[in-house]
Amino acid sequence: MARVTVEDCVLKIPNRFDLVLVAGQRARDVASGAQLTIDRDNDKNPVVALREIADETVDLDELREALVTGLQKHVEIDEPEEDDFDALGLDRELNLDMAGANEAEEVEADALTVHQNVSDEDLDAAMVALGLSPDAGDDVSDEDDGDLSEEGGMVSGEDDEDV
Repeated sequence: MARVTVEDCVLKIPNRFDLVLVAGQRARDVASGAQLTIDRDNDKNPVVALREIADETVDLDELREALVTGLQKHVEIDEPEEDDFDALGLDRELNLDMAGANEAEEVEADALTVHQNVSDEDLDAAMVALGLSPDAGDDVSDEDDGDLSEEGGMVSGEDDEDV
């Protein structure tokens, strides 16, 4: 490649990296049979591409577009998306389902509250039905207030002097 050709191209495309990409794309186009815009003069495809860029005989925007299109792996197709109204309808249905679940939880909480207000007679009847003595919980009295030692036994009123 002649240095003069590259220096002439840098005036047209200041970024050398862009120049390499665009010239490479044009060289591939020439290799695939694109029409030459200048005389070949026994030059190879990259040199012909650089000379065409320097002489401004090719459209640089078309080369850049062809380069981008050739490098794309996933081409996006504009497809109409679902209406936002359909999505809102689904949200409303979900909110109604959630509201129904909240009402069921409130009814369940009310039922538990009713069962917590059980009278002593009902509680005794339930204990008898389970085979428990209704007076089993009444054995604890406040009269036996003996002090507990650190070992867990009763401390007598006497001091042990044997220690």
